[in-house]
Amino acid sequence: MGCPLISASTNFMMYTWVERNVNISEQKQNAQHKKKQCVTAVEVTSLQFAYSKESKPILDIEKWQVARGEHVFLSGPSGSGKSTLLNLLCGTLTPSKGTITLLEQPFSSLSNRQRDKFRARNIGVVFQQFNLIPYLSVAQNINAAVYFAGTGKNKNKSQIETTTYQLLNRLQLPDSVLHAKADALSIGQQQRVAIARALINAPQLLVVDEPTSALDAEARDSFMSLLKDVAADSTMIFVSHDMAMKRYFDRHCSISELSRLSRSRATSCSEGKTEPTQEPV
Repeated sequence: MGCPLISASTNFMMYTWVERNVNISEQKQNAQHKKKQCVTAVEVTSLQFAYSKESKPILDIEKWQVARGEHVFLSGPSGSGKSTLLNLLCGTLTPSKGTITLLEQPFSSLSNRQRDKFRARNIGVVFQQFNLIPYLSVAQNINAAVYFAGTGKNKNKSQIETTTYQLLNRLQLPDSVLHAKADALSIGQQQRVAIARALINAPQLLVVDEPTSALDAEARDSFMSLLKDVAADSTMIFVSHDMAMKRYFDRHCSISELSRLSRSRATSCSEGKTEPTQEPV
């Protein structure tokens, strides 16, 4: 009769040990997830920008952070400095004062050549006018991004083609479009090709500038659903003056709130707080 008691006691001890180790494992996973969530993709500190030493600053941002994986809607009227901030984040402009850190790298301190290389490999940009080279095919436009990033050296032609086809399929474009000239495409097709080009190098940061201004409401909604899907693994900063776009994002920042030129005290956005918004319907 003693054996069942020993067996029951042993089973209880084994169950307790397993449960304890499962809890420890879950705690480690939660800690790793929180740590990942806290890693910063974009950090702007004491930033000022003026086009010349004689002119007044048009941007003055004390502090702004975007976490890795976060999708942020940045709004503001025309002429408010949105595009200037994007150019600073992409490295086509450099701060007059302050620093910009991207993906934990001192981006604003890099040389022009280093910034170009970093941008090509880590930042995808979707321009308002798409900026496709009209006389090149879709494949050539996309391959140009691979060439400038220098990532093609580690991939063969077949791998690049496979990735391109996968992106086009996710963006609901037929394979036949790959060999069409960019200027032969519709506005909607050009827009999706621009996204494919921005994502071909799997950038950690995606910057999107007023991409829906030429679209009607139905096309805009379709575009946003696709964009959110294909950019799920990237940090995204989406810039627009169209407040209807706000509903697609969990966090909204206004350029007028970010810049101290527009107000005298820090705001919830500049302190890194988020404003929850309604999910798209």
